[in-house]
Amino acid sequence: MSASLSGKAAIVGIGATEFSKESGRSELQLCLEACKAALDDAGIAPQDVDGLVSFSMDSSPSIMVSRGLGVKELRYFSLVDYGGGAACATVAHAAAAVTAGLADVVVCYRAFNERSGRRFGSGDAAVQMRGESPMAQHFGYYAPYGLITPAAWVAMAARRYMHRYGATSEDFGRIAVAARAHAATNPNAWFYERPISLENHQSSRMIADPLRLLDCCQESDGGVALVVVATERAQDLPGKEVLIAGAAQGSAHDQHMMTSYYHEDITGLPEMGTVARQVWAQSGLGPQDVQTAIIYDHFTPFVLTQLEEFGFCGRGEARDFIQDGAIHLGGRLPLNTHGGQLGEAYIHGMNGIAEAVRQARGTAVNQVPDVRNVLVTAGTGVPTSGLLLSAV
Repeated sequence: MSASLSGKAAIVGIGATEFSKESGRSELQLCLEACKAALDDAGIAPQDVDGLVSFSMDSSPSIMVSRGLGVKELRYFSLVDYGGGAACATVAHAAAAVTAGLADVVVCYRAFNERSGRRFGSGDAAVQMRGESPMAQHFGYYAPYGLITPAAWVAMAARRYMHRYGATSEDFGRIAVAARAHAATNPNAWFYERPISLENHQSSRMIADPLRLLDCCQESDGGVALVVVATERAQDLPGKEVLIAGAAQGSAHDQHMMTSYYHEDITGLPEMGTVARQVWAQSGLGPQDVQTAIIYDHFTPFVLTQLEEFGFCGRGEARDFIQDGAIHLGGRLPLNTHGGQLGEAYIHGMNGIAEAVRQARGTAVNQVPDVRNVLVTAGTGVPTSGLLLSAV
C-alpha cells in the first residue's frame, strides 16, 4: 500500500465463530459462518461480494466459499503465502483490490480445526519432510537435529536474545500474564475467567528451553472473517467503518520460515522491521500515535522483539518497556486486549485484527479510552505483515 492508498479503504464488518478445542464441524462450515457474520455486521448481502482473500494454508477454496455464501459473481480472489504471517496481508490485498477497482466488496477469511484436526505444534517431522517441495526440503535441514516444532525453532532465537540483552524468563512471563488478564474479562476468550500469575508462568513445564508452556499460544478451532470496501462505499453502510491507514508485507534478506539462523543477528526480526518502515511511511504516523496494539503472540519472546522493531523502544529495551503494568489496561500501551493468541484463540492472527477493529470502533470488551490508531502485526519469523487501523 503506497501513501496514496492510505485511508482509501476500510474494514466495515467483522465476524467469527466460537473458539473451541473441537468445533464438531468442517473447516468450510466454520469459514462460511464467520463470513456470513462479518457480512451481517457490515450490512452487506452475500450476493454483493465480488472478492475473496485468504491464506495459502487455508483449506476452503474461494470457489467453494463463493458457492456456499451465494456470491453472484466473483471478480477477485487471491491467497497470501504461509500461515500467521498472512493475516494483515489479506487486508492489504483487499484494500489494493477495492482501491484499484478490481472488486467492490472483498471478504478476508481464515478458518481451521487446528486443535481437533492437524496440529501445527505436533512435531510430526515425517509429515513436514514428505515430498519434494521447497518447504519439505527446508525442514530437512534441521529436523534431523531435533528442531521439529515451532517452539523449538523460536527457542533458539529466544535464548540468543536473553544472552545478548539480559532478558529473563520472567520478562517473557509478563507478556503471558497480561494476555491472560485481558482474556479473563473477555467472554469470547477460551481462557475467560482464568487469569494467571507470574508464579504460575514460572512453574509451568518447560517445552523447549527457555520456552515454558505458558510462553506458547494455544491451539484452537474456529474461523474469523473481515469485510473490506472502498472508503466512499463505507460511508453509505449502516456499520461503523475503520480506516486502513497502513498495510504492508515483509520478508528479509535470506529469509527462512522461523529458522533464519544464518542472519548476522538472530535477536531481531528484520522482516517485521520491513513492515514497520512501510506502515509508518504510508500513514505518516509513528509509535507515539498508537494508543493500543495487537502484537502477534504465538510465542512470548517475539512480542518483545516486535516492540523494538516498531520503534516503541530501543534494541534490547523491551524488557524495561513492559515493566510496571505498561502493557495492561491503563498502561501506556495496552497489548492484546482480547487476550491474544495466548488467551483468546489462535486463529493465525485474524482474531487480532477483529479486536483492533473493535478498539477503533470503541466497542471492545476491554476498551482503551480515546483510541485513534491501532497497530496490528501478524506472524513473526516468517514472511509477515502488519496494519495500522484508524478510527473515523
